[in-house]
Amino acid sequence: MTPARPGAPYTSSMSDRARILLVEDDVRLAQLLDQLLTAEGYDTVLARDGQRALHEGLTQQFDAIVLDRGLPVLEGLDVLTRLRSRGVLTPALVLSALSNPADRVEGLDRGAEDYLGKPFDIDELLARVRALLRRHRTSVPMVAVPGGTFDVASRTVSTRTGQDVMLSEREAALLERLARRPNQVFEREDLLAEVFPDADDPGVVDTYVHYLRKKLGRQTVTTIRGIGYRLGALS
Repeated sequence: MTPARPGAPYTSSMSDRARILLVEDDVRLAQLLDQLLTAEGYDTVLARDGQRALHEGLTQQFDAIVLDRGLPVLEGLDVLTRLRSRGVLTPALVLSALSNPADRVEGLDRGAEDYLGKPFDIDELLARVRALLRRHRTSVPMVAVPGGTFDVASRTVSTRTGQDVMLSEREAALLERLARRPNQVFEREDLLAEVFPDADDPGVVDTYVHYLRKKLGRQTVTTIRGIGYRLGALS
């Protein structure tokens, strides 16, 4: 692999630095990729086996996933399949020594947006990550919610009755967090940290759940007693 050339880092439109889940079990390669991605201006979270990668992907939000295929505990494509089945749509670049056409096709069919064979050129890897992030950020995300469709970019929910409901920035952030993981139960403390980082009272979460229910109906958010909240059932 050739050394990386200096380049302008990608800057997320939602935060100062794009967040990347890096999944690689080879210690030396993981350290190299972590250093390179950090130098490019990204925040990285490193997982060295498939089970850890699945946990991170289900419990945190990322702008992209760089995923080795040959992982211990749980194979990389199995991780990706499970993430997609749980509603995690974060774009993924798969890295693998299995790089013949059939292997690439399998990777793309199982949910990867891109597939790069090992050994690879560092400049090409970084360019593919930038392209992945551009596609992710310039797309107009539409998310299914109970009773309608949520346009994340405009913070508008289009209901099945034909009504458009505009959400505040924080209402939209909370609904998006729930809708991106429609099968997951979120603890109030986790929602507080992820959606309302400038607040310290978990009651803020309850307040904004109330606001969402008032605007969109009680079915929008389901209370899981003693734990927290999840998105309401999609019909």
